[in-house]
Amino acid sequence: MGTRLKVAVIGGSSSYTPELIEGFILNYATFPVTEIVLVDILEGRHKLAIVGQLALRMIEKSGLPINLSLTLDRRSALVGADFVSTQMRIGLLEARGWDESIPLKYDMIGQETTGAGGMMKALRTIPVLLDICKDMEELCPDAWLLNFTNPAGMVTEAIHKHSTIKSIGLCNSPIAAYKWLSGLYNIPIDRIYCEFAGLNHLHWVSRITIDGESKLEELLDSRSGYTAANVPQFAWNESLIKSVGAIPSYYLKYFYLHREMLTEQKAAAAKGESRAETVKRLEDELFEIYKNPELAEKPKQLEQRGGAYYSEAAVKLMNSLYNDIGDIQTLNVRNGGILDFLPDDACIEVNCKVTKDGPIPQQVQIVPESVKGLIHAVKTYESLAIKAAVTGNRDTALLALVSHPLVDSANAAEEMLTEMLEQNKAYLPKFFEA
Repeated sequence: MGTRLKVAVIGGSSSYTPELIEGFILNYATFPVTEIVLVDILEGRHKLAIVGQLALRMIEKSGLPINLSLTLDRRSALVGADFVSTQMRIGLLEARGWDESIPLKYDMIGQETTGAGGMMKALRTIPVLLDICKDMEELCPDAWLLNFTNPAGMVTEAIHKHSTIKSIGLCNSPIAAYKWLSGLYNIPIDRIYCEFAGLNHLHWVSRITIDGESKLEELLDSRSGYTAANVPQFAWNESLIKSVGAIPSYYLKYFYLHREMLTEQKAAAAKGESRAETVKRLEDELFEIYKNPELAEKPKQLEQRGGAYYSEAAVKLMNSLYNDIGDIQTLNVRNGGILDFLPDDACIEVNCKVTKDGPIPQQVQIVPESVKGLIHAVKTYESLAIKAAVTGNRDTALLALVSHPLVDSANAAEEMLTEMLEQNKAYLPKFFEA
């Protein structure tokens, strides 16, 4: 890896892209990216042109010698890349709508990263990511693949199991926890340490210290916790949180507050306010803002999209890999014995020391006994869903569904799976092979 760095962004028309461009500009002194290629598919070319023009204005305003290009040719973008960032949505927001709405018909949670909806997103996404990895093995075999595409942990595990590419999964929720604590205590982030244990969108913060002093107990007394715009704002059950002794990811509300979340989802869907519909409105508004020829910076409205701190997480990781910094970041990586109740090849979300040779998972000091069973159950589901995505086997997909704690009936699951596969037929050719 030389001093001239090339980054290919797969899914370049994403509304998140200005965050990433901002990150490259702000970190140019230590991470001198000289070439950025935004890649998308034919259906995304209109948005790619809009976000690409905004990115060009941002770079021009910065005065930095960064060359940016737009393309629908993925292979040409990958040639000679040092880093590849993936932020795709196979099936676009229409498919997200299916993921959210169909499970509700069967009285089950409809969500894009967990439960039945999360599995369908994985089935659509994993084969495409593995195809990208095949291209990378040929065109940029030494590049790092940084995957932001959800479900990030499952996608990263699939890559680890079925590709030779160096891949790391990452999410903005851990950095959001640090931002929450920084604001809560009015201190800089570098004075805070959090220990994360679990899986992507299924982690617990089991240690929190400020200048070495534990703050966990006093934080367990607050039911608000850290949260995100894309998850309904129900307060935690105080007795539960204190009993667990760790602060759950806001996505765990789908498990711990299942009835409340399901009721909220049904009510929102009835009013045309599902998350997919909300995101569609937000994105339409954002792209209208992006069209403004006077705009040359990331607009504040992007934070409402649910992807705040994306650039910080992505560029911080690239910078640490490039400069061999050795700092601690929370990433999705191969288990390798860190969580001894999971297989070594499972993908977990834990703190890692980031070096030029990759992330080194740090031993987790505290994993509450009460959460190990849930982690194991969800990991069993994830492993089966990955196998189904790779093989196109319906029986494996059904087994994955009924292994998920949010799926409460095999009969309903089979009927739901049949409907969801048929709805996604265009994106799941392996499931329909003769």
